[in-house]
Amino acid sequence: MRGLNLDQLITFATVVEHGGFTEAAGRLGLTQPAVSMQIRNLEERFGVRLVERVGKRALPTAAGRDLLPFIRRLREEMEAAAVAMGRHRAGQVGRVRIGTGATACIYRLPPILTALRSAHPGLEIIVVTGNTPDILDAVEGGSLDLALVTLPAGRPGLSIEPVCAEELVCVGPGGDPCDGARSPAPGVTPAALADQTLILYERGGTMRAVIDGWFMAGGIQPRPAMELGNVEAIKNLVAAGLGRSILPSVTVGSPQDCDRFAVQPLMPPLIRKLGLVLRRDKVLDTGVRAMVKAITDMR
Repeated sequence: MRGLNLDQLITFATVVEHGGFTEAAGRLGLTQPAVSMQIRNLEERFGVRLVERVGKRALPTAAGRDLLPFIRRLREEMEAAAVAMGRHRAGQVGRVRIGTGATACIYRLPPILTALRSAHPGLEIIVVTGNTPDILDAVEGGSLDLALVTLPAGRPGLSIEPVCAEELVCVGPGGDPCDGARSPAPGVTPAALADQTLILYERGGTMRAVIDGWFMAGGIQPRPAMELGNVEAIKNLVAAGLGRSILPSVTVGSPQDCDRFAVQPLMPPLIRKLGLVLRRDKVLDTGVRAMVKAITDMR
């Protein structure tokens, strides 16, 4: 109800509970005139008398008695609200929505999310994958709280902070290194891969732009035979002997990958950087702050 003062309602209930204005003032830490003023204002707001004096006691009128159950429920809701907000303040509940690429989702986020769930078991974590431009749009629009994306990336309203770097490598089927890498050169060059069957990330994402830039810096225009958005699909095709790819080293670093793939460095070296993205005006609640800390700790 417009203009209804919650403090006045609580003051009225306290007067009734303790049978007097002076007693209520002591309980509420107010002066007796301040209590009287609040009751008078509340009566004027409703247009009825709420308190009557019987001897030295202040008792509720019929209207006042009808008002008391509503105040009781309001108090209960206020206490429940305080408890709920306390859980948010302590990070016990809440929701964090993070966007990232498929590769980071598979290889970077799992240990972060496991630790976060252990520290904040009531925290709901929603992960959305996509290309960097789409993820940035979602952070800008507020449908995501933060993001972990491949750099470079930039938007005027976004704060983008580098958090880690990953080496990209040439990946071929196990036991079959790229022909050009058998020379004394320290790594696989764009020219060495030019005549190979290439299986690369699909166009439109920052990762593909980083890889294309490496080829073009070597005077090569890459012409992949296949373009996919899923790193595991790329790995399976490479393992089957259908071509070679350029992937982050973290994606082929497990013991199971040692026999499946021939992994070689690139020359010149190619590094992709991952960045943490937030709206500059984003209010960071406990859950978002915890996620930010977990990601920046990757350094």
